[in-house]
Amino acid sequence: MNDATRGTGGPGDGTRAVRAGLPKPVKHEPTLPGPVFAAHFHLPGDATGPYTYGRDENPTWTLLERAIGELEAPGRDNVETLVFASGMAAISAVLFSQLRAGDAVVLPDDGYQALPLARAQLEAYGIEVRTAPTGGDAQLEVLDGAKLLWIETPSNPGLDVCDVRRLAEAAHARGALVAVDNTLATPLGQRPLELGADFAVASGTKQLTGHGDVLLGYVTGRDAEAMAAVRRWRKITGAIPGPMEAWLAHRSIATLQLRVERQNATAMRLAEALRERPEVTGLRYPGLPDDPSHKIASQQMRRYGCVVSFTLPSRERADGFLEALRLVDDATSFGGVRSTAERRGRWGGDAVPEGFVRFSVGAEDPEDLIADVLRALDVTAG
Repeated sequence: MNDATRGTGGPGDGTRAVRAGLPKPVKHEPTLPGPVFAAHFHLPGDATGPYTYGRDENPTWTLLERAIGELEAPGRDNVETLVFASGMAAISAVLFSQLRAGDAVVLPDDGYQALPLARAQLEAYGIEVRTAPTGGDAQLEVLDGAKLLWIETPSNPGLDVCDVRRLAEAAHARGALVAVDNTLATPLGQRPLELGADFAVASGTKQLTGHGDVLLGYVTGRDAEAMAAVRRWRKITGAIPGPMEAWLAHRSIATLQLRVERQNATAMRLAEALRERPEVTGLRYPGLPDDPSHKIASQQMRRYGCVVSFTLPSRERADGFLEALRLVDDATSFGGVRSTAERRGRWGGDAVPEGFVRFSVGAEDPEDLIADVLRALDVTAG
């Protein structure tokens, strides 16, 4: 794993997170201004300046976008970040702003379960959709002639990892743009733009904000023309976050490094404990030295994430395990300070066994959490 705090020679991740996006200090002004609730702004004369109408820009968004950009691409001034109402709004903005009828796009076939919905809509618009698994860089095999390559690494929920640098170089050689879903890794775990991607896209609902109380998405990109198209799509669809959500997100980013360090360290300990259980199969966590994704993950990731996946012998065993947990909520999503887990097959759409569990490690004391998991496995063993 690369140095997790000063890989760029700049401030450490904790310093960067607590100060990301803050305005210059002004006497008697708050260090982080409150949310701006404005649908319109005073605008005499010509319609110029940064703030004209609330669907286009908002000062609270501006600070949050600056903060995310400083985390996704520290030290780079030639990037732009745009925030959205949700992760899917951000994903849709890239897909539908960059592709036209007759284009081809490559998606992972083991990615987020809403991607098939996007695929159906893309195909309805006359866009060719090709798919391949994340693992083994299999998307390379269907890349020729594509306009856009969509990467999700680590994949959700299977936690496979692909070589972003290799895929980005191959895509660019063929004239394709590259977008990386960075939701599971977060900017403190992986920086797709530094690995060659054109877009870093994520659901800020997850670990970025980390409290399970905000729906948010973002796109960070390095190509001005491509980002102008993403901005235009946001304006057309109105897929904008509320100012309160944007402010809550910015406030939450200040603790990102603290949360990530605790959650990721506990995730590793949990994965090591689960490896010793005979009823657990298909255990995946990129931080484990024997995980199939560990080698490439250790080359491009600075931290391995807070999600562990594994399979129990049956649907009934998995449901019983989840019900027996005392410190873990049976809930979807991931990345929050309170641990959550779910039997992923209940939703459909993911090619996983009936007993497959996606476990999101929270910020509880690791000894307490692991003891709870092992106890739940024990009491459901019979």
